[in-house]
Amino acid sequence: MQNEVIERAREHFAKIVTDQLARVERMKQGEEAVDFATLKPIIIGFCWGDGIGPIISRETQRVLEYLLKEEIDKGKVDFRVIEGLTIENRVKHLKAIPDDVLAELKACHVILKAPTTTPEKGGPYPNIESANVAMRRELDLFANVRPVKVPKDNIDWIFYRENTEGAYILGSKGIQVTPDLAIDFTATTLQGSERIIRMAFDYAARNNINKVTVVTKANVIKTTDGLFLETAERIAKEYPAVKWDAWYIDIMTAKLIDPKRRTQFRVVVLPNLYGDIITDEAAEFQGGVGTAGSANIGTRYAMFEAIHGSAPRMIDEGRGQYADPSSLIRAAAMMLRHIGVSDKAEQLEMALDVCSQFEKEVVITGREDGATGRDFCDYLLETVKDPYLKKRWQALAR
Repeated sequence: MQNEVIERAREHFAKIVTDQLARVERMKQGEEAVDFATLKPIIIGFCWGDGIGPIISRETQRVLEYLLKEEIDKGKVDFRVIEGLTIENRVKHLKAIPDDVLAELKACHVILKAPTTTPEKGGPYPNIESANVAMRRELDLFANVRPVKVPKDNIDWIFYRENTEGAYILGSKGIQVTPDLAIDFTATTLQGSERIIRMAFDYAARNNINKVTVVTKANVIKTTDGLFLETAERIAKEYPAVKWDAWYIDIMTAKLIDPKRRTQFRVVVLPNLYGDIITDEAAEFQGGVGTAGSANIGTRYAMFEAIHGSAPRMIDEGRGQYADPSSLIRAAAMMLRHIGVSDKAEQLEMALDVCSQFEKEVVITGREDGATGRDFCDYLLETVKDPYLKKRWQALAR
């Protein structure tokens, strides 16, 4: 009996190793990056998601339609709403991303995605894989970029989280060896580590930032985290103008709340799971996960999203209209910058700072004692349209 169990586990692991070696070969081949300046139109796929997703999507679309009116009218930008990435449709097909929806996504250049529900074992839905994880893998969106800025506290962080490896890529590939033993897997590759670490150092060098922090738990997770850290040490030598240091994830989470230390961090690069956890902590300084957006960048595709979930409890309790759209709107600002509309991205980011960090004339609490998402978006649009917005922002940021 024990031999049969071991053989079954061996076969399971062999399949995982085979798949990962094939992925390494694909990464070695590489892919030519998209030049957005040559695209007409730039096709933006908008996935409205689950739970509060459609509610905050409507507000985000109002903002984008205003900011991109000229580009849309001239045929430079084309919006496409992709409706099939709902939990109901994914459950119907028993797939994280149904095949026809994946084809729609691949027909776009960039994707703006509202939160989608990720089923869990024992929950009301079949335990299918996360749509986020599947999309990052299928479109090879290897870099999850999450900025956090709080000007009044001198916080200016940008996190580069590896997006296609670690426990997340194999999180649905574990094995229940026996009723008493469950094993999950993690994976780190040289190629995957190199490209995310190099992106972080490139960003620092291009923006005259002389500090990159590499976060692992290499003292305990010696093989996979060890490879990530060794790769960072080697790549750092190519950027002599950029200083770097290494922190372990546990003490890093503590130092982010240390007022004396936290302002010393600027660019942070880290493996997948650690990045997911620490960027949620970082978002609290900006006002919570409801205020933070993120970019998922690959060579050919890019996807921009809110960092929080679909908040089914808010829907169940009838509070959906009080959901904060800031996270998805910040993601939209990152998308605007990515497609080359940097002036409008800056305009939107400044307006968000004014509305949610400085003036706070319309406050969202998530409940009826606060504003609705529509109220906040009205306030935001008024601020975006202010011809003196930049001066207003500069005065408040002092």
